[in-house]
Formats: sequence, structure tokens, C-alpha cells
Amino acid sequence: MVNVQFVTTEGNTVSAQAEPGTRLLEVAQAAGMPLEGTCEGQMACSTCHVYLSDEWFDKVEPASMDEEDMLDLAAGVARTSRLSCQIELTEDLDGIEVRIPGVSRDMQIG
Repeated sequence: MVNVQFVTTEGNTVSAQAEPGTRLLEVAQAAGMPLEGTCEGQMACSTCHVYLSDEWFDKVEPASMDEEDMLDLAAGVARTSRLSCQIELTEDLDGIEVRIPGVSRDMQIG
């Protein structure tokens, strides 16, 4: 199992576990994190935007150009921003820390 630590906008930590190969978005939603994932992982929105800690940002596969383009639409983008639907959990990511942004953009509203 891969352990994931979600840090909420209030600063609380929520722990979750998932099988390797699971997408981070699925784990976040199962743990009750407020990530819409409107496009259901098709990388057609940015409603699953998260921040990775510096330590973990360099350990995940780099973002594709398509993901970078979608991140341009996310609210509050930072250097360590990623789309959680594009991160596949591996054993190397055991213990990853993920921060939930305080702002989001609902792509259905605009």
C-alpha cells in the first residue's frame, strides 16, 4: 500500500492508503478531499489541482505539456502544482504529502 498525507486548507492532515497504480485523484476523493475532477481524469479541466511538497515534487513523473497547459487554467497555481488525475501512485511515492488549494475554479461555471 502507498500512504498519502493530504493537508487541508485548514492545516489538518488526512491520511489515506491506496494500491500502487491508483491515481492520486481517486485517493483524494475517497478520502473526502474537495477535488471535483470534473473531467474524470481526462485532463480536460483543472479541478483536481493540488500542490505537492518540494520534497515530493521531484519524485513524481514530470508533467506533460498538456498537463502544463491545463494548469494554466487552475486558480492559485504554484511551482509545485500538479493535476492529481495525472499522478499514478507508486511504491516510491509512499508517504507523499499533498496540499489542497484554498481556491479552485469550477470549469462548469467558468
